[in-house]
Amino acid sequence: MDDQEQRMYYLYVTVPRRLHIVSMVIYSLAFVLGVVGNGLVIFITGFRMKRTVNTVWFLHLAIADFAFTLFLPLSVAYAALGFHWPFGRAMCKINSALAFLNLYASVYLLMVISIDRCISVRCPVWAHNHRTPRLASFVVLGVWILALVLSCPNLYFRDTATNPNNETNCFNNYGETGKEVKHRAMIISRFIFGFVVPFSIIVFCYGAIVLKLRRNELTQSNKPFKVITAVIVAFFACWLPHHIFSFIELQMNKQPKLYLVVLIGVPLASSLAFVNSCLNPILYVFMGHDFKERLRRSLFSAFEHAFTEDSSPSTTLTKSKNSGDMESQGL
Repeated sequence: MDDQEQRMYYLYVTVPRRLHIVSMVIYSLAFVLGVVGNGLVIFITGFRMKRTVNTVWFLHLAIADFAFTLFLPLSVAYAALGFHWPFGRAMCKINSALAFLNLYASVYLLMVISIDRCISVRCPVWAHNHRTPRLASFVVLGVWILALVLSCPNLYFRDTATNPNNETNCFNNYGETGKEVKHRAMIISRFIFGFVVPFSIIVFCYGAIVLKLRRNELTQSNKPFKVITAVIVAFFACWLPHHIFSFIELQMNKQPKLYLVVLIGVPLASSLAFVNSCLNPILYVFMGHDFKERLRRSLFSAFEHAFTEDSSPSTTLTKSKNSGDMESQGL
């Protein structure tokens, strides 16, 4: 091969192969950290701690991530087998749908948490009277139903097909009629409902919180506020590249030069999105006050400290009557 052919072979064959190896390593780490970390969060918030609004939010965030990371070995095996899917059509659909169920459940839980924080700060008396674990559980149920509905197109379109080499691929089958229209509709709807809508509401809620709290109060905000802020920033930082490369992929037919960008970018963006499923337990521990000291004492103590409500309702209400400006209970 001449230099040009060698360069093309390197870009289109060698680089993707190496990226797939990197992806498999990242998926494997995400599986181990995600299952262990989220499993601990589920155990602590579900069985060790008193049931509060905070523990309801964090419990279901962990369940969403745990369910997704539990199936990551299938993605590792798929890449290791040269993108041959031996697990059947049903598992192909379930594996893909779980990724987007995790996306929608997580982002809408973060949105609900932000609304909860905003209400607690802006309407503290109402929050004291109505902010209960029972109500939070009903809200969470609504979030799961919405996430399941939004994930249904992935169940419908995901399919398997066997090529002449007797290799089975797991892919999105949009059919021959209106293929590009369906693909575009999927990408745009996912971006709107999985990013634009929840992110806009989250930004609005945090803006309202900032306007309500005095600057010195905000800079000294409690640990749960910092924890959930870190979780929200991490979520959108991890998922935004996935949305960007999905739109770039739509332009490949019109601009073939983008093929290389997609070939390299999609595995990296997918890996980053998958990593988000194991990040939250790490953030819960390291964003808490005195995490080193608590970590030395007990890992359970570090988690519990991150999830604990900062003040009792009576304390917060007393503060409100004296100062006329209440801070949020909890997160």
